Amino acid sequence: MNNPTIVFDPYASAQLRNIVQTFVNNHNIAVTGRVEWYPVAFFLKDERGEVLGGLLGNIWAGWLHVATLGVAAPMRGRGFGRELMQRAEAYATERGCTNAFLDTFSFQARPFYEKLGYRVFGMLENHPAGHEHYFMTKQLTLPQ
Repeated sequence: MNNPTIVFDPYASAQLRNIVQTFVNNHNIAVTGRVEWYPVAFFLKDERGEVLGGLLGNIWAGWLHVATLGVAAPMRGRGFGRELMQRAEAYATERGCTNAFLDTFSFQARPFYEKLGYRVFGMLENHPAGHEHYFMTKQLTLPQ
């Protein structure tokens, strides 16, 4: 460890990426005492098992983070995105989450998320050029 070097590797394996993530996780646990972390993954599949959409994210420290929501173009406008979000929020509240957050661009789904009760709490202008990047949050209702 006398002479470490920095190596650029955009295609690093999941194993290498997990090593780096573990450094962050260990620090977060040491500082917050919050060890619970749950992956979130819901998929929309057809009868053959082909993926037509999905939601990916995680739960940590009482928050649901929706990292990715995507539905194939022919399936959009049929309520599947809403159902994926509702399922993820229900899963999160079952695990004690009281809030959710996500980000979206001006050319993506801000109105969709607003209809689901999300509100903008931050924005990057001109990211990408000519567009805005929105950060949104929602307070979740715990089951009775």
